[in-house]
Amino acid sequence: MANKVAIELKNVTKAFGGKFANHNVNMTVNRGEILSILGENGSGKTTLMNMIAGIYFPDSGQIFIDGQEVVIRSPKDAFDHKIGMIHQHFKLVDVFSATENIILGLRDEKKYNLKEAAEKVLAISHQYGFDIDPNKKIHEMSVSEKQTVEIIKVLYRGADILILDEPTAVLTPQETQKLFAVLRRMRESGKSIIIITHKLHEVMALSDRVAVLRKGESVGTVITAETNESELTELMVGQKVSLNIERSEPQNPEDRLVVTGLNCTDRDGVKLLNNVSFTARSGEILGIAGIAGSGQRELLEAIAGLQHVDQGEMIYNNPKTGAQDNLRDKTPLQIRELGVRLSFVPEDRLGMGLVGNMDIVDNMMLRSYRRGKSIFLERKAPKDLALRIIEDLQVVTPSEATPVRRLSGGNIQKVLVGREIAAAPTVLMAAYPVRGLDIGASYTIYNLLNEQKKKGVAVIFVGEDLDVLLELCDRIMVIGSGSVTGIVDGRTATKEQIGLLMTKTSKEEADHQ
Repeated sequence: MANKVAIELKNVTKAFGGKFANHNVNMTVNRGEILSILGENGSGKTTLMNMIAGIYFPDSGQIFIDGQEVVIRSPKDAFDHKIGMIHQHFKLVDVFSATENIILGLRDEKKYNLKEAAEKVLAISHQYGFDIDPNKKIHEMSVSEKQTVEIIKVLYRGADILILDEPTAVLTPQETQKLFAVLRRMRESGKSIIIITHKLHEVMALSDRVAVLRKGESVGTVITAETNESELTELMVGQKVSLNIERSEPQNPEDRLVVTGLNCTDRDGVKLLNNVSFTARSGEILGIAGIAGSGQRELLEAIAGLQHVDQGEMIYNNPKTGAQDNLRDKTPLQIRELGVRLSFVPEDRLGMGLVGNMDIVDNMMLRSYRRGKSIFLERKAPKDLALRIIEDLQVVTPSEATPVRRLSGGNIQKVLVGREIAAAPTVLMAAYPVRGLDIGASYTIYNLLNEQKKKGVAVIFVGEDLDVLLELCDRIMVIGSGSVTGIVDGRTATKEQIGLLMTKTSKEEADHQ
């Protein structure tokens, strides 16, 4: 069965504004196989899948299903050909139940029968090993439960070809293993599954074949069992990339930032941070792990003076003066005037980190204009700094005078990370600094963080890839629902251990497991 071609793409091309997103892409997906689509950010993976799912229409090229050429102009056409796509951002109605969401939009000659639909949902769940309550409301569900609803929704409609876009991006390791077990059962039943992902270890663990895209073009399809992560990376990037993260031992670590009993609430009185306590040490990388939206962003914003703090202390031990300063309730400007070098790479790059209408050089100067002197001590002018960042981090831009908003998301991130590191901080906070970056650039950032660590900087790194956190960080603090659920040694901890901590809501709850 695995050799029967389910879907074939021939010379599929799509351009936006004169720039090719996909150019003459050829690809096949067999019945009863899991195919991974791998490529750097901007390589055209999602655009290609959106054409199969009927969201985009190709400018040229052909799509064949079971050997017959088809025209897919809409998601309805895709469903008619038994193709279903599960998007990274779920499309569910929060106040509806799982069953109501699954049958929403279906046209049936007879009246809707929720009881019959719920029974069919349960039958599909049992067939593939899903765990779902058909009557549970979406707003009461975890992220993995919502994803389950999305998958069952396309199965309910009879999909034989399933496309999943970054399905594990917001899952714990345990939830990821459950999803993989379900996908393998679907493969065994003859379904064709296409997964868009950037996590190489998941590609190796799950897929039968890997199709690689580079700059919108297909550069080859390989059998997973006959390749390795290094070869796949070379195919993606076009050159050899070292996939080793060096982790040196901390040298003479000192308590640089001591946070005690931090509490924050939003305007509606909802608790964002609950009694958060930890210490960031010089010459060490402290990782922060947690399911998206668990309070990571609010914690870094509180330390940077961007989030109001209700209770608690944030004591900064100044390495030059020996003074202890409480950063609580101080503005970012006041924090800088204290001599505190907090460099913050925020999650929202253009919203908080850079000014989109200003060019790269002007964005370099944002930190120093109030002083009248450059903050970049013992460095050349901000223009030279901009040029160095462009060269070192391989920023794709017409020139250093290009407005930042015209750059891709990944290149904006490179400019921001480069500028923050150039500010010679004593505490460097980085929230998802490699989000939107390809593998080569990501490892450049990891190496830069390690260089800061060796210089005695206290690095706080918020990441979403647990493999990277375990390889890069000296200690890892796990946050669940705004509370610290545990702090573990990065050298000895396991993904499973961190995954369990991510699902807890307090340290006491974690300790009782």
